[in-house]
Amino acid sequence: MEQLIKQYSDESIKLLERMIGIPSVSRNETAVADMLEQQMKEWGLEPKRYKNNLVVDHQRQSTATDASPLTDGYILLNAHIDTVKPAESWTKDPFNPTYDGDKLYGLGSNDCGGGLVSLLAAYRVLTESNSPLTHGKRLIFVASAEEEVSGKDGFDYVRQFLPDIEVAIVGEPTGMQPAIAEKGLMVVDMVAHGKAGHAARNEGINAIYEALDDIQWIKEYQFEKTSDLLGPTKMSLTVINAGSQHNVVPDRCEMVVDVRTNEHYSNEEVLEILKSHCKSDVKARSVRLSSSHIPKDHPLIQKLLSMGRQPFGSPTLSDQALMPFPSFKMGPGDSARSHTADEYIRKSEIEEAVRLYVELLH
Repeated sequence: MEQLIKQYSDESIKLLERMIGIPSVSRNETAVADMLEQQMKEWGLEPKRYKNNLVVDHQRQSTATDASPLTDGYILLNAHIDTVKPAESWTKDPFNPTYDGDKLYGLGSNDCGGGLVSLLAAYRVLTESNSPLTHGKRLIFVASAEEEVSGKDGFDYVRQFLPDIEVAIVGEPTGMQPAIAEKGLMVVDMVAHGKAGHAARNEGINAIYEALDDIQWIKEYQFEKTSDLLGPTKMSLTVINAGSQHNVVPDRCEMVVDVRTNEHYSNEEVLEILKSHCKSDVKARSVRLSSSHIPKDHPLIQKLLSMGRQPFGSPTLSDQALMPFPSFKMGPGDSARSHTADEYIRKSEIEEAVRLYVELLH
């Protein structure tokens, strides 16, 4: 198995170089999905294509002596193929993979190409005929699109074609420490109403003044349930638009509230709290990006603890928000490098990731 790990780790780094060389900004992933699909086939895999999402399914029936505390569902290995747009401050060509010692520079190298190729390499090792899975568990690998924009043609779309998933590992950059909880996101639009009038006379009802009580409440409100891993659920007023010109009392004040939920609150619950306390109109753009978590006593997390890994809570969003089953993030690289100029990942981080994934699942 060690020979396979080394071989597939080397091949995964070469694959990452090719991925970097193909621009794959969210909603424009067709070319990189084409390349990945062809490479998977050359490796003897049988990927299924759902728009720009790729699924590789491996079945291995459990034996009668299966003592695993896991059930018969699949273990999902997931990472995304899209990237953000490159920042203007790049000093290198973001689409030209370049090395500086152990560092591989390129857009998407850290977020989330390193995790994707490492999980794919581990999948290949674990599904080789001479590398039996622990307790005969079934693996499924999904390379998803549109993660960076939470697009509906990404994991949200491909999920309908997946079998029952028992647990998922999402290959986001975490330094190979397990993020066992992740904050959710809800963007809320609020509108306070007034009545237009001439500013020089005592006319109209100023919608900005009508919004002040709601603004103050959003600033001061504290959600009761705090998470040990994620801290409190947090609301931030981030955008205000009102008025058309200096001498017209505005009849409408539009606001945007950014809500980051912990695992103790669903987005629907927070939305109802907002509606009950605010006199402005309140409407969520979406409630689908929920907080996610996995119990610390889950067998995979317990094994990671025995391997010296340290669970933590993550403030950043991923495709976990779209997974209605237990999941955790664990991948090579560092979240602080994501979305930055001169993004990089270390080759040694990918090699370590493949070994740790295989150790965890084998």
